[in-house]
Amino acid sequence: MIPFRRKQLLTFTVLGAAFTAFTAAPAFADIKIGFNVPLTGFAASDGKSALEGAKLAVAQANAKGGVAGQKLELVIYDDQASPKEAVPVATKLVEKDKVVGAVSGSYSGSTRAAASIFQQAKVPYVVAYAIHPEITLAGDYMFRTAAMGEVQGRAGSMLVQNLGKKKVVMITLKNDFGQALAAGFKEGAPKFGLQVVNEYEYGMADRQFGALVSKVKSDNPDIIYASGYYFTAGPLVSQLRSAGVSAPIIGQEGYDSDKFMEIAGPASEGVYVTTSLDRDSDSPVTKTFLADFRKATNTNADMVAASAYTATSVLIDGLKKTSGKGGEALKNALAAGSYDTPIGKLSFNDLHEVKKDVQVQIVKDKAFHRHSVLTGPMLTPPSKPAK
Repeated sequence: MIPFRRKQLLTFTVLGAAFTAFTAAPAFADIKIGFNVPLTGFAASDGKSALEGAKLAVAQANAKGGVAGQKLELVIYDDQASPKEAVPVATKLVEKDKVVGAVSGSYSGSTRAAASIFQQAKVPYVVAYAIHPEITLAGDYMFRTAAMGEVQGRAGSMLVQNLGKKKVVMITLKNDFGQALAAGFKEGAPKFGLQVVNEYEYGMADRQFGALVSKVKSDNPDIIYASGYYFTAGPLVSQLRSAGVSAPIIGQEGYDSDKFMEIAGPASEGVYVTTSLDRDSDSPVTKTFLADFRKATNTNADMVAASAYTATSVLIDGLKKTSGKGGEALKNALAAGSYDTPIGKLSFNDLHEVKKDVQVQIVKDKAFHRHSVLTGPMLTPPSKPAK
């Protein structure tokens, strides 16, 4: 028998599209956690960040003895951020790998598709950063550690008020992410006396925004609320600034990547981002995570990495309470827990949504820094629908 201290602490099973795992000799893992994540396709960079966050959480747990003396194995599938790929991925995790719990490190579309599979199998599913409201409505085995889309959208309207602006142009990405944010913003706008003078939509594949930019310039807004991911937001912000549009721009967690600043260049300076991760936090948990992630990957953590680390750590905490058991015992342990995480102190309501503050970061000197923290009743997530 090989002594535990000499065993490889972490084994990654990689199934699906191409991905290179650790080359160290594999070790037997006793407790399997599923992880669906986009490792190829348009969202691969976010997927890599999410995977690094989840890997760090599992590695740290195993270094401390695992769960009830058993090691954890992260079973990884590439879902390409595609609902079509997510369904067979979730099915394999449930039926072939027999995971006790799973984490979504993916986008809303693929997470929504996987949710019903895990719910039917009574496998607790902790969602890191997918924000569509229907995810937790899939059932009581769903948990979300991020603020849902409508909440983040309402936070955006609160930020507009805090900045003393009124006349808003919305630029909305036509997918689950963008539409959920837009719904929340439009819900909050009248409460703060904001005037939405126009809303323009664009598609995921769009990178040239000339016509849209011209319309925004003609509108002459006080401020712009523009949803997107770093790979759409970078070109959009750059082209707005190149056209002479100087109004402040509010983005959301999809902007929260160093790659946004790389793509947008100097145009990224001064952009506001509502997100989960505060790089200037005084929280020991956040500071330790940022340092540990940097040491492990030689890169800076973004919101996606912090959220995937958090979701995985929350699931592991639940497993510690059940001594590695899944099913209803794990569901109940997760629901009753409270968690101090890199993205804040979390607990779940009856719909298994979290009530948490929203961090506002601003790009200054090519880095994200704290601007403010949004809190209050407007950020309260919905409860379970009445029967």
